[in-house]
Amino acid sequence: MMKVGFIGLGQMGAGMAANLIKAGHQLRIYNRTPGRAAGLVAQGAGIAAGAADACLGAGAVITMLADDAAVEGVVFGEGGVIGGLGAGAVHVSMSTISVALSQRLAAAHAGAGQRFVAAPVFGRPDAAAAAKLFIVAAGAPDAVAVCSPLFEALGQKHFVIGEQPQAANLVKLSGNFLLASAIEALGEAVALIGKAGVDRRQYLDILTSTLFNAPVYKTYGALIVEEKFEPAGFAAPLGQKDIRLTLAAAENLGVPMPLASLLHDRFLALIAQGGGALDWSAIAGLAARDSGQRG
Repeated sequence: MMKVGFIGLGQMGAGMAANLIKAGHQLRIYNRTPGRAAGLVAQGAGIAAGAADACLGAGAVITMLADDAAVEGVVFGEGGVIGGLGAGAVHVSMSTISVALSQRLAAAHAGAGQRFVAAPVFGRPDAAAAAKLFIVAAGAPDAVAVCSPLFEALGQKHFVIGEQPQAANLVKLSGNFLLASAIEALGEAVALIGKAGVDRRQYLDILTSTLFNAPVYKTYGALIVEEKFEPAGFAAPLGQKDIRLTLAAAENLGVPMPLASLLHDRFLALIAQGGGALDWSAIAGLAARDSGQRG
């Protein structure tokens, strides 16, 4: 078992940290909102005074944070991970961050004599709590090997895709682009048949029993036909952020992504219309509104 620092106890992080404790790892946790730590302390986690303190004596520190700015703050800021992590220890970034930041983190940790693994996850909060995440990891083989027991405690499967950490972040962003694309397509299709008077629930059952028998269509299709966009499992501004980061990576690589540009505008529209607190699947409701079926 390993001494692990865990930073970020949001909807995803809290469940992940709990699963590491259940697996026998010794956790030292830090969150900018201290109240979220109480349940984990009751399970045996230690409280850290800050990001550097969470790294004290740890073989690995995991960050699970909302965006680039949050990761930059806890890693590079005063009292951050770079200053607190021991030589040879591993920073495991499980957040959805930009390719550019992943490259910067890898270089900074190498310069400090530390190791860096990018390991973003696929799965909503219920999957995180149930240790059913899918993890995409990249980094030096020895560093990834250190993290393997942690991945086994957190997910149902993990994939190692290479030695360059940013590759894992690009895969994660591309996956979220595909998810958002499916959500938008489902929203348009449901709006189409709904305006014609076809039962939307029956329509979803037909789709998921035949052509689209896949988790993404079942999970998000149910949210769309039931219009269950709150409470948010993954808030719309985070979806907007991921599409923005996808487009930035695509521009850097010289890859046109016209559908991603459309999705960026859909998220902007949703948020501009007051949907910032909704689940990102609420972009699917825009098609119904555009067709006059919603106010």
